[in-house]
This record gives sequence, C-alpha cells and structure tokens, in this order.
Amino acid sequence: MTAGMGSYDWRFDAGRVCLDLVATGEPAGRGTEPLDGAVPLGRWLVGAGLVPEGTALAGVDARWMRSFAELRDGVGQLVRAEIDGRDASAALARVNELAAGAPPGIRAVRDEDGRLVRALSTEPGCDALLAAVARDAVDLLTDPAARARLRQCEGETCRRVYLDTSRGRRRRWCSSDVCGNRERVARHRRRAALARP
Repeated sequence: MTAGMGSYDWRFDAGRVCLDLVATGEPAGRGTEPLDGAVPLGRWLVGAGLVPEGTALAGVDARWMRSFAELRDGVGQLVRAEIDGRDASAALARVNELAAGAPPGIRAVRDEDGRLVRALSTEPGCDALLAAVARDAVDLLTDPAARARLRQCEGETCRRVYLDTSRGRRRRWCSSDVCGNRERVARHRRRAALARP
C-alpha cells in the first residue's frame, strides 16, 4: 500500500507500523524531513492506520513532528541493533518510555452504509499515537518469531528494514517491485556491458 505525499510516496509494506515509520527516514541524506508539516504527518498517520480517514488532527504541530522523528530514529536504531547483534540501550529506554503511555481509545461506529468501522474515542493526542507505535516496536522486538524475521533490504542504496514473511524466508528486498526491480535492471546492464565487444 502506498500513499502519495507530494514529492514522497509512503509505502506501508514493511510488515509492522513501527517499521513503516522507520521507512519514512529512508533514504538517509535526502535533505528534508519527510514528516515535516501537519499535512505530511497527518497523511502518514492515516496511511499507517493509526487514525481513521477523516479524523481531525487539529493539534499537529512542530512538537508532534519532532516526536515522531525521534521515535523513528530510536526504533530504527533498535531494529538495526537486533539485526546486527548490537546493543542500543539509550534507544530502548526511550522506546520503552513512550510505550508506557496509553494508546488512543477506539470504538466501532456505523458509517453511512451501515457498516461497522473503527473510530477513535476522542481526538488523538501526540503521546497516545506515539505510544501506539512504540508498543508495536516493543511487541515486535519481544516476539522471538517476529524478531527472527527482521531483515534489512539488500538493495544497493536502500536501508529499509522489513519483516520477511515469504515462504522459505528468502526475501532479499523491501519490495520486489522497487529494490528487486532495480537490482534486476542493474544485473541486466552489467551483463549487457560485459557482452559488448
């Protein structure tokens, strides 16, 4: 699933909300913060399923953006440390601190067609939404089966982290359509270059 964001396209295919948040920081060195602004952050929150479409996000401000960027960096440090077998104690402490908060309350309501849909009990606050993402990271990192499926994309210029849910656990790229296709094109070009006289 992707959601257009002007010059950025959010992809929600990493397998977990916390990993989709980490992906908003990739590729590194792009020069601008993709979550900078109430509209981009609001669209990411909707695309990630943290808030239902049409939810009022009147309170989104610079603190929200800084807080989500900080959580993104902390979760990114943690999952990469797990993959590499390193310690990331400071990031773990911050994620645990955020996970201790209460996530947004939810309820079922009827839409215009009479179907039950999810709605939030109150207008979502920054701390509650951060708690939801931080709890997802804690759930991921404390589940041995899920943690064993953490992978970093093997794409040459990609650093995305994802859950490998493929058969045989042989997935190499965050997306076969994006990084996998780039790799196939690069291999083809290398073979074509070698075949030239």
